Amino acid sequence: MRGRLRRTRLGKGVLAVMTAGAALLLSACNGTGDLTAYDLPAGSARYTFEARTNGTTTQWEYVSGRPSKGDAPDQNPCMGDLTGDSTGPCRPEPLIFLRYDLGLALDNTAPAGRTHRITITAYYQDRLSTPPKVNDLTAEATYDGGKTWKKVATRAAGPNTFTARINHPATERAPQGVGLRIHASDTKGDTVHQTLPMAYHLR
Repeated sequence: MRGRLRRTRLGKGVLAVMTAGAALLLSACNGTGDLTAYDLPAGSARYTFEARTNGTTTQWEYVSGRPSKGDAPDQNPCMGDLTGDSTGPCRPEPLIFLRYDLGLALDNTAPAGRTHRITITAYYQDRLSTPPKVNDLTAEATYDGGKTWKKVATRAAGPNTFTARINHPATERAPQGVGLRIHASDTKGDTVHQTLPMAYHLR
């Protein structure tokens, strides 16, 4: 995974920091950070974290500030608590992650020339004890490798869960398969934007 963390101060530019840690372990701590825990400034700021994994690009935007109290259960403590480097409360960052049920056949394909439904579930790191609610999700599909995108109908299907109905073209009109672009946001204004250039092929 390659990642980049940016902090934006209202109208005063961007600070870019190259990181080598995994997004799943991104945390805010009032202590010394390491490869999987980032020591962020105490003042509240809006951050953008970008990562690319196996061709999938994900961009998160969220607000981070000094934790008023720790939010890490004993069975899954913060890294600083394990190493003894923590000097204050620690908690995970409120990053929205996406899980897909693409409804594919055993050969990882979907039928061409018909409407196909997929399910997208948003979730947070396990250590975040009181996560926000993801209340909005939009989707787009591409059949030409990302040159053009078409909006896909979506609807809520349960807590943090949404379905999308994709109108598949004939296989010859989608030689590179189906790509997806998803944008989700929660009740606190945190967002995730994820692009899967090739999610699956048609048959």
